[in-house]
Amino acid sequence: MKTQAPVINIKPYADDKESADASTQVATPPKTEKKLEGERIQKVLARGGVGSRREVEGWITEGLILLNGQAASLGDRLKAGDELFLKGRPLKWQKFGIQATRVLIYHKPTGEVVTRKDPEDRPVVFKKLPKLQTSRWIAVGRLDINTQGLLLFTNNGELANRLMHPSSEIDREYAVRILGEVTDAHLAQLKQGVKLEDGLAKFDDIQFNGGEGANRWYHVTVKEGRNRLVRRLWEALEFQVSRLMRVRYGPIFLPDGLSVRQTHELTTRELNDLLSFVGLPSEKPGNVSKPRVQTQAKPKSRFVTKQDGRESRRPTERNRADKKPSYDKNKRPRR
Repeated sequence: MKTQAPVINIKPYADDKESADASTQVATPPKTEKKLEGERIQKVLARGGVGSRREVEGWITEGLILLNGQAASLGDRLKAGDELFLKGRPLKWQKFGIQATRVLIYHKPTGEVVTRKDPEDRPVVFKKLPKLQTSRWIAVGRLDINTQGLLLFTNNGELANRLMHPSSEIDREYAVRILGEVTDAHLAQLKQGVKLEDGLAKFDDIQFNGGEGANRWYHVTVKEGRNRLVRRLWEALEFQVSRLMRVRYGPIFLPDGLSVRQTHELTTRELNDLLSFVGLPSEKPGNVSKPRVQTQAKPKSRFVTKQDGRESRRPTERNRADKKPSYDKNKRPRR
């Protein structure tokens, strides 16, 4: 299966006539606008990983953020010397001004939960991540306790929001082992749609990937983040899921050789391609925070860069290089 590089879609002139018309127009002096001082609260806090812009806007609307002792409003900007309180606690927002974006790939094992604190005292994924001095890690989506595989973390709230927001329609790919005989009729129904308790759902792509005896491996893709969606779709047709593993999130694949509980940090080039993929500005070269995350296996990430256009090596369970990608290479996430 060929992997797909992010596409930077710069819209050209519609035709030569439009270009010529544009070139003959008399240039109009740009209007001079007064530059506003400071940055909006939601932008600063999202950059620092406190939350996405939508989350911060919600806190402002609910009156949970105080600016210089007064309830903040959505248009307020932070300037030097301002005091900010979030849910009654002071927030040192100044340190977020130089925050560099970081993205981790984590190979989550079964048995760990995607939360910071678990009331049942089960292992949590955040304890395995490197410490951040000026922000916090944000999980991009979730995996349930019985699912392993690729889990993304970032300190950039805006990046996390764009990767997770339903309007982005970013697909997730899973390797799933099914107990039972799956017919063509079953596959057609799963792609057409199955009614679940929270509405109609479907797989955007299903590919058989081998197996012997009663167990069969399939690779499936979905564009939704509903809880336990892959399991529930198969179980709705009375199939048992004996193993489930996420192998791709958008353009990022689970790296070969990355063992469970290990992390791999995106390189500067991979990071910039990911930022471009979701429509965010690139980081300056060498601006990724140090020290870098080290792993024992030192695997190469399976993120396909625009510069090299190489094919991705798939996880060991999969070998279908001749298959068509399950997502449109010309389709960028909507914002």
